[in-house]
Amino acid sequence: MKKNNALFIVILFFTVLCVGCSKSTAVPTPIVAKDSSFVKGADIGWLPQMEANGYKFYNNLGLEQDCFQILKDHGINAIRLRTWVNPSSDKASGHCSKEETVAMGVRAQKMGMKVMIDFHYSDSWADPGQQRKPAAWVGHDFPTLLTDVYNYTADVMTALKSAGVTPQWVQVGNEISNGMIHPEGSIDNWSQLIQLANKGYDAVKAICPSSKVILHVDQGNNNGRFRWWFDNAKSNGAKYDVIGLSYYPYWLDGKPDYTLSIDDLGNNLLDIVSRYGKEVMVVEVGGEDTQPQNTYDMLVAVQKKVKAVPDNKGLGVFYWEPEGARSWSHYALSAWGDDGRPTKALDAFMTDLTDKH
Repeated sequence: MKKNNALFIVILFFTVLCVGCSKSTAVPTPIVAKDSSFVKGADIGWLPQMEANGYKFYNNLGLEQDCFQILKDHGINAIRLRTWVNPSSDKASGHCSKEETVAMGVRAQKMGMKVMIDFHYSDSWADPGQQRKPAAWVGHDFPTLLTDVYNYTADVMTALKSAGVTPQWVQVGNEISNGMIHPEGSIDNWSQLIQLANKGYDAVKAICPSSKVILHVDQGNNNGRFRWWFDNAKSNGAKYDVIGLSYYPYWLDGKPDYTLSIDDLGNNLLDIVSRYGKEVMVVEVGGEDTQPQNTYDMLVAVQKKVKAVPDNKGLGVFYWEPEGARSWSHYALSAWGDDGRPTKALDAFMTDLTDKH
């Protein structure tokens, strides 16, 4: 009887082992890099709309899977979420309300991911080409706009905190190279711009003191642009913790090849850390979806430039909407293919940046 039991146990062990091995091929195995504290992030503000419109996400093996899980299996450890004041229901240029932002933050945290919140202070896209104030704030005088910024920021932060989400980082404005909440917060009036930004800072710290506040400027390879912007910010008393940069070689005039500007990005990172004493992070980056190997190479290079910043002041890199497949968004710089699967480009976030080879 004992011999039979022993034989049964041996057979059972090898049966379980074989079954386990066969199951392990069902999903891709992520590479866990040694530098796990380095931020490898994705802005996925389109995800709720994509899901609501029936878009299906598939992993590398063609199996339908939750987008968060696919991203996590590719090394993504942080999520960036934009929030708009009173957005429309438009598929591509709407949503991102407080409620959706909170729900997405909860999902990210349940996946063990860190969270960044990106306040646009608009009802839709805010960037260097457009910084429209929310419709509800139109006609308000400047003191009232200061109150609007504080109250709105505090309201969203309170909702997040109440849901159990404390963002690691919060952007006060999105790509505010030309200011925000125009015309009052334009760079034509630096004093007013910084007063508005500081109200956002104060609201963030009042609700979540540990959240780091980011000021975000585009063209991360352009050192002159960053010196001009942050010198003015400093002279007007700006309060912030991190300098955020966008870096899109695709949009650079005459320099779509990242190899022509990547060293400029690295040098700018080193200069602004030395000049302003702040941490830095590439909060937006992207490459053409039809050139996945080139985008992969660019992403590895960008991560290495940020990682090379001394004293661990290079915090990490966020890809802007890797899941925003062109077939749904008509956006050319995602990291997703027409087959609903991530492209080779997304594998860049599984790279071990400690590898010197």
